[in-house]
Amino acid sequence: MARRFTDPFDADASLGPCGCGRTHGAGFACDTVPNASEADGTGAYGEVAEQAVLRALYPDDSTRRGMLRAVGAGTLFAAINAVFPLAAAREALAQAPAAGAIEKRDLKIGFIPITCATPIIMADPMGFYRRHGLNVEVIRTAGWAVIRDRSIAREYDAAHMLAPMPVAMSLGVGVAQPIPFAVAAIENVNGQAITLATKHRERRDPRSWRGFRFAVPFDFSIHNYLLRHYLAEHGLDPDRDVQIRAVPPPEMVANLRADNIDGFLGPDPFNQRAVFDGVGFIHILTKELWDGHPCCAFAVPRSMITDTPNTFHALLRAIVEATAYSQAAGNRREVAAAISGQNYLNQPQTVVEQVLTGTFADGLGRVQRVPDRIGFDPFPWHSMAMWIMTQMRRWGQLQRDVDYRQVAEQVFLATDAANAMRALGQPVPSSTVQSFQVMGRTFDPANPAPWTERGIRTS
Repeated sequence: MARRFTDPFDADASLGPCGCGRTHGAGFACDTVPNASEADGTGAYGEVAEQAVLRALYPDDSTRRGMLRAVGAGTLFAAINAVFPLAAAREALAQAPAAGAIEKRDLKIGFIPITCATPIIMADPMGFYRRHGLNVEVIRTAGWAVIRDRSIAREYDAAHMLAPMPVAMSLGVGVAQPIPFAVAAIENVNGQAITLATKHRERRDPRSWRGFRFAVPFDFSIHNYLLRHYLAEHGLDPDRDVQIRAVPPPEMVANLRADNIDGFLGPDPFNQRAVFDGVGFIHILTKELWDGHPCCAFAVPRSMITDTPNTFHALLRAIVEATAYSQAAGNRREVAAAISGQNYLNQPQTVVEQVLTGTFADGLGRVQRVPDRIGFDPFPWHSMAMWIMTQMRRWGQLQRDVDYRQVAEQVFLATDAANAMRALGQPVPSSTVQSFQVMGRTFDPANPAPWTERGIRTS
């Protein structure tokens, strides 16, 4: 079954149903086909194969788009499939996507200096990019809005992004128009915390936090959604009872010290840096709210996948390999040494080691041992993206109903991540969705609607 051909920036790209039987929004091409396995080439490389065939048959852009408009993508691909084995082409490309030459070796990747970016950062000094034939410059960037804008402007070939950002960009939320971006891999799970100013040591009950001023890294962040859910579960309205503002992570500790905020739900190493500097304490690790939650992602424009597929494949494999290396407990101190320097995190190595090893001072006079305080797992579960979208809807960022599963399949490239993981001998989940618990409540991917309700707990 053929997938719908799309030009990601074609305003008419939503014409006609996909081979999966559904009609997708502009810029989207289905990442799953009914009765197809995760390894059969129906991910981004299936799109590459189909676009290549279509462009070969109709090299003129106007003719090609005219045919798509005239008969619809489903009908056109069905006709092509009758004389050309598209399924075989998709499968061959998925199984050996690196057979061709790398189209672009010199790449720029933007990152924010936080431990969530560990695989992206350490892949530079530890040689993972070079191992896969790439010359990558990783560029420290001031904040998430800058990352987004430079990525849209193509100043960066790929970027470290908060996992919700490519979802929002692809849906046209927070940007002027939909910008098709994809999560090729998750960078980290867990690895965040709620940190409060030292003066609040005796105010550990969230019900006493009315009037508090909190910082999160960005409006479209797992931090914002988890903080809001945490407050709501403790009877506070996040929009009325407290203030929540976006603050770039490197500025959080300074704002805490200056008494501009009472606390933050943010990424490390800045929770640990607040403890190190004596200005804050770790109230709770986010793994205690949702163990295994995503935070940051390795994001690419959809056009990179189709325009330079071999570059995309090599880059994804480098990231997946670096992620696995970072996950191994025995490598954590070595990785901490590699990323602590001035060009990367620019933090005391002992602070980074406390985060990565999970043996840390919490600012309350205790040394805690939480080996999985932060983890590195590249698989972009579709169910993660679905929960993210329910929270966008819940808190008024997403003003319309969407097919959560469909959008998740478009933006989170589970098939391609699975192919890269499998090629490197890593275990791959048998499904792209799973249920999980957030503060004791089960998220069921088959019934996400209850999570869109504002729901401030009153008891």
